[in-house]
Amino acid sequence: MTSRIRTLVLSVATAALVVPLTALPSSAAPSAPQQTPPRTPFEKSDGADWTTLAEEQRFLAAVDRGGDRVSVGTIGATKQGRPLNLVELGNKHAVTSLLLICSQHGDEPSGREACLTTVRDLAYPEDPATKRFLDRTSVLVVPTANPDGRAADTRGNSDGVDINRDHIALETAEARAFAALTRDRRPDVIYDLHEYGATPPYYDEDLFDLWPRNLNTSSRVHDEAKTLSEAYVRPAARAGDHTIGTYGIWTDPVTGEPIRQTAGDGQERILRNASGVKHSVGLLIESRVDPRSEAEENDPSLNHRRRVDSQLDSLKGLFGYADKRRVQLSTATALSRAAGLLDRGTVYFGGGDNEPATPEDTVENPPCAYRLDATQYGEFKDELALHGVKALPQRGDGALVPLRQSQRKLIPLLLDERATYHLTVGRPVEAC
Repeated sequence: MTSRIRTLVLSVATAALVVPLTALPSSAAPSAPQQTPPRTPFEKSDGADWTTLAEEQRFLAAVDRGGDRVSVGTIGATKQGRPLNLVELGNKHAVTSLLLICSQHGDEPSGREACLTTVRDLAYPEDPATKRFLDRTSVLVVPTANPDGRAADTRGNSDGVDINRDHIALETAEARAFAALTRDRRPDVIYDLHEYGATPPYYDEDLFDLWPRNLNTSSRVHDEAKTLSEAYVRPAARAGDHTIGTYGIWTDPVTGEPIRQTAGDGQERILRNASGVKHSVGLLIESRVDPRSEAEENDPSLNHRRRVDSQLDSLKGLFGYADKRRVQLSTATALSRAAGLLDRGTVYFGGGDNEPATPEDTVENPPCAYRLDATQYGEFKDELALHGVKALPQRGDGALVPLRQSQRKLIPLLLDERATYHLTVGRPVEAC
């Protein structure tokens, strides 16, 4: 498979857009790596074989040795002891930061392969544009978000838990690691790579994507997520000759009009929604698993390559967006994080950007804090900390969780009895 990232050229609509970047100072320019860039077993087999976990370890070790803009570490381990690898590329201190979470579902491998080759291409940049991009951008990649599930080829982890439904409760080691990473590194974009099964002729695109629908996402972050999708990722996918639509929406095959929603709601426990509530521009991307042709049915490697290629082409849109809109992106996420300090604004326990919340799910004047008793605080203080929520311990009497903090709109989703996925029921405090 040829490299898809090295030129950072994004085809938007019918025109080719070369990502414009400011030149690196000569003193900052790294020397070119001398080693030959490694290739994944998926690439070596021309798509016949997926990269195994052991092969991933060897591949990342080779990338780490050869690239001087990359470091490979871990952010934890699974219940079965497999490492959760984290690859850091570019400038750790850059204003613009991206986080790729690859294959939360273990039986959806194409996003993982796209992430591995992207890591390699960014670690061995061959052109000045990519080097300048990396100088201004921090790129974090979790290549295999569910190693136990990948080893077993299962959707869930070793306990059968769907990690992508655990970004509120944080019951899994994987979700806890991602929450801590998000809290500590505060990525501007969280890009979540998945696969889906088609339902022709209503749900049958090469790719689907979706932004945070949860109404507790700030309007600035929500709008940037839609811009990422509509103005960058979708044009990049189409430029790669892939069809793309909105995840969870069946469409009339003749008119193209939406006729049914089967998924893609505003559940805060799903990563793209949790990302938005936590002030990151979240985007879900799903590639089509099913064969597109008789040739793909007869040769699985063709199907595998098409799935991975579609993920790689959509990633061009992400990188083009991060560079072209880095000011708007950083402004949106920074203002979103600061808004909670003002302690005002409506909180929603339901609805979505395509489904107005009911009056019962709309709280225009939420309490100023929630009080937890000693037992509740003892049981859930770690989860609150992982979410980046500050709690004020009270002498011998649990803790007070004020809403006047950055994660203001997340707190009721964790502690209010009206929230569908609350951790526990705190006592509302109306006057602080």
